[in-house]
Amino acid sequence: MTSVQQDRSGAPRVDDLGWARLDLERAARTGDPEVVYGQGKTPSQVVATLRRLHQHHPERQVLATRVDDAGREAVRTCLPGAVVDDQARTVVLGPLPPATGRVLVLAAGTADGPVAAEAATTVAVHGAEVERIDDVGVAGLHRLLAVAHRLEDADCLIVVAGMEGALPSVVGGLTGTPLVAVPTSTGYGVAEGGVTALHAMLSSCAPGVVVVNVDNGYGAGVHAARVARAAARARQPV
Repeated sequence: MTSVQQDRSGAPRVDDLGWARLDLERAARTGDPEVVYGQGKTPSQVVATLRRLHQHHPERQVLATRVDDAGREAVRTCLPGAVVDDQARTVVLGPLPPATGRVLVLAAGTADGPVAAEAATTVAVHGAEVERIDDVGVAGLHRLLAVAHRLEDADCLIVVAGMEGALPSVVGGLTGTPLVAVPTSTGYGVAEGGVTALHAMLSSCAPGVVVVNVDNGYGAGVHAARVARAAARARQPV
C-alpha cells in the first residue's frame, strides 16, 4: 500500500511506497525531480518508483541510475516508452526538458565509457545540451590537442579518467572553462579501484578543478548541468 503525505496546505510532500519515500518537493526546491538510484532495488521496485515519479512529474523526464540487467529488462517490458541505455545503466522516462547551456564530456579511454555515458545522460535529463568526446587520454596527447579548440565552446566540462587520473589536470591547463573531474575505477594494481585517480585529481595543480567521487558520473552530470544552465541565464539580455 502506498500513501501520499501532505503539508498543511494540502499539497503532497512525500509519496510513501513502503520501500521508498519519494520527495515530491525536490523539483520545486532544486529545479530537478528526485532521481532513482537503482543499485540494490529489485526490478519491480525500479519500475514502480519510475512510474510513480513520472506520474508526479509528467512534464519532464525522470531518471534511474545504476540499474542492473534484470532491472533494465523489466523496464523494457513494463515501461515501453522509457529510454534504456545499457552502457550507462540508466533509464529515462518522459519528455526531456528544454536544453539550456552546453556541457562537453571528455573521456580518457573506452573503459571510461560507462561513467561518461552516465554523466551525459544526467546532463540531458537535468536540462543542458551535451556532447561527448571519447578516447582523448594523455597516453596519446595529440588526440586531446586535436580537439582543444572545442573546449571553449562549452559552459562546463566533465572530464572522466581512470588509471593515474591525469587528464583533468591537462585539460584544466588548456582552458578556463569550469571543469568537474570524475575518477573511474579503471586501472591495474595500485590504481586501487579509482583511489589513485581520485587522489591525483584532488591534488591537481591546475586551478579550478572540482572533483566528484569514484565513478560518480551522475554527480558530475548534475553539477555540470547546473553550471551550464546558470551560464546560459547570465547571457540572456536583462
